[in-house]
Amino acid sequence: MARTAIATVPLLLIICRFSSFFGCLYFSAAQAPIPASYDGFVYGGGELWRSSVMVEAFYDPMCPDSRRSWAPLKQALHHYSPRVSLLLHTFALPYHSNSFASCRALHIANWLNKSSAYPLLELFFKHQESYYDEATYSNSRAQISEAFSKLAEEAVGDGSLSAIKSGFNNSRTDRAARISFKYGCSRGVMGTPSFFVNGIPLPTYAFTPDYKMWRRVIDPLLLDKE
Repeated sequence: MARTAIATVPLLLIICRFSSFFGCLYFSAAQAPIPASYDGFVYGGGELWRSSVMVEAFYDPMCPDSRRSWAPLKQALHHYSPRVSLLLHTFALPYHSNSFASCRALHIANWLNKSSAYPLLELFFKHQESYYDEATYSNSRAQISEAFSKLAEEAVGDGSLSAIKSGFNNSRTDRAARISFKYGCSRGVMGTPSFFVNGIPLPTYAFTPDYKMWRRVIDPLLLDKE
């Protein structure tokens, strides 16, 4: 038994070293690319990092829970402005029809007009049922891109339709939507909406927090700053 145990030790060391080596290779291959700027859309513009409290939200425009959570979050932002900032990240869920295309549309809109991302998000929420699951099962990818381009034009501005359509053929916007998803994965996001406050995730039961809950979370943080 002693000989077996002694002989096993070097073998375990070898296995650990190989596991560590291949683990590093795996990590390097799976690591998300570093974007040219920090991912996300700042609500209302302005200086994000100077606020006392920063909320990060991971949203899927085709997610009903994301839609339900937006109104109370927006109410809280207006109540606390300018002491609270919001940075929104897109997170395309594979089980929501047309999710990635809608996330990509947000990146296209933000690329063309940085003040249009949130108006477009609200348009997606308003018309979500027209683009969700059964409503578009018979539609082609080209038809969805066309519909989303016309919707985005309402947010970006008249005369922007051609540029928006071009955005769907631009690898830059495809990469931006992919990076947003990978960034969410790197933060441990598994569903939408997901929220972080000053870098700390809210409990999973708080997927759709109401206005009172936002007050309970943020009020103590602001009091600590006084």
